This record gives sequence, structure tokens and C-alpha cells, in this order.
Amino acid sequence: MTNNTNEEAVSPVIGVILLVAITVILAAIIASYVFGTAGNVQKTKVVAATAQLETTGSIVIIYQGGQDDGSLSSLNISGPNGTMWHPIDADGTLANSGSTFAKPKIGAVMKLNPISPISDWPDGLKHVVVVGSFNDGANQIILDSLL
Repeated sequence: MTNNTNEEAVSPVIGVILLVAITVILAAIIASYVFGTAGNVQKTKVVAATAQLETTGSIVIIYQGGQDDGSLSSLNISGPNGTMWHPIDADGTLANSGSTFAKPKIGAVMKLNPISPISDWPDGLKHVVVVGSFNDGANQIILDSLL
């Protein structure tokens, strides 16, 4: 009586699957370094500001601070007509020219006043953007609001 058993079973199939899996994983790791995705991830800063439209047509922006408040160096505010503003002291006094930039303190109230609400700022929704500049050279939008 002869015993005909096949000893090859599953091992070649498992070997091929393992080789393909290792090749795919290595290709993904090498591609992430070649294309630079592994080292160029930048941390998002956590700071905030809020904005309100007053009945007089003025826009009030309040700096709320946040976890990364210590690394904030200044704010730039884009008004509804595109004019750029920045705080010149810790209390939030705004100027649209000059080289004095200051970091507002937490709770600082910054007020944008139109010269003439009818002609200076367009009707309808008023778009305000606040950009924070940080000590590490990063800039980040901290408020983008339609009022």
C-alpha cells in the first residue's frame, strides 16, 4: 500500500503574500521620504479671535488668546474694503500704516470704524480676515468671518 500525501500545502501561497506585503510597505515608506511628506508637516497654532458687527457699522474684533498665545507676535486684520490694519499696542489700538506692530493682550478689543459706511464698506456681508504671525515665522488665519 502506498501513501500518497501532498506535503506542499499552503506554505508557497503564504510566502508569496508575505513578499508582496513587505514590498508594498517598503514602497510606501520610500515614497513618503522621496516626496517629502514625512518631514514637512507643520503644527497648527491654537489662537482665536471673534468679530461682531455693531449697529453703527463698526466691526468689533476681540482677541481670545489660546494655547499658542505665547508664540504670537502680531495680528494683521483685513477690513471689508481690503484695508490692512494691525494693533500698535497691547490694548488693541489699530493703525493702517506705520511699522509699529504689537501683540494684543487676551481680551483686547479692536474696533474697525468705516469713514463712511455707505461708500467705504460695501453693502451686504462684510468680510473680515485676521491673520496671526508667530515667532517661528509661521502665519495662520485665526478668523475668517462674514458679518
